[in-house]
Amino acid sequence: MLKMLLLGIVILFIAILLMGVRVFFTRKGEFASMHIGECKALRDRGIQCATSQDDEMNRKENPIENLLKSENL
Repeated sequence: MLKMLLLGIVILFIAILLMGVRVFFTRKGEFASMHIGECKALRDRGIQCATSQDDEMNRKENPIENLLKSENL
């Protein structure tokens, strides 16, 4: 039982070490970004993050609100 536990811990340690080789052993090591907006292939296809799309839509001026704010009524 103890041998299996130690073997599992060793395998888990090796797996974590191998996944983080770039992060642990380079000066400016960092994990690759998982954000959709930072992926060049998705940007080339015109795919954006939902949060970014919401922000963009909220920044656009609503023509109805502009009409109601104007003094031309």
